[in-house]
Amino acid sequence: MIKFNIRGENIEVTPAIREYVENKIEKIERYFGEDFEAKANVNLKVYNDKQTKVEVTIPMKNVTLRAEERHNDMYAAVDLIVDKLERQIRKHKTKVNRKFREREGVGIFYAANGTAPETTTDEEEFTIVRTKQFSLKPMDDEEAILQMNLLGHDFYIYTDAESNGTNIVYKRKDGKYGLIETQ
Repeated sequence: MIKFNIRGENIEVTPAIREYVENKIEKIERYFGEDFEAKANVNLKVYNDKQTKVEVTIPMKNVTLRAEERHNDMYAAVDLIVDKLERQIRKHKTKVNRKFREREGVGIFYAANGTAPETTTDEEEFTIVRTKQFSLKPMDDEEAILQMNLLGHDFYIYTDAESNGTNIVYKRKDGKYGLIETQ
């Protein structure tokens, strides 16, 4: 069951909008078991040029699903968000299950969670504009790269399952991946 936290910026979240968003996003429940529980954070924003932006973040125990979409029609943006979330879930389940079949001979769905803090730099001073807190989940390099791609980030911090050290994977400019291991 998904619980919703829907908020609007420059738009009032009417009962009709709330119902549409909830009905569409609840469709992803079919990919999980009966005891599935999550909280969906939905942010609806309307800009001065009437363009809308819909952001959905669903942090769960072992995975964080996130998607955002800009569109002239908010309802169309919600539809596109659901498509993105479903693609993320299918892609993740396929890769994780394939890896377990190869390694253990058993396909079990689980995933890893995390986000990366975002900072910006100014010419003369460093200003932190956003702070995030998260727990580092044990995983291997391949799972970390998968989670980084699911979140749409350029890097991902995680605990290495074998060494128990904190590692960072990142996407290089040439499209390949890099790994930073800490000591």
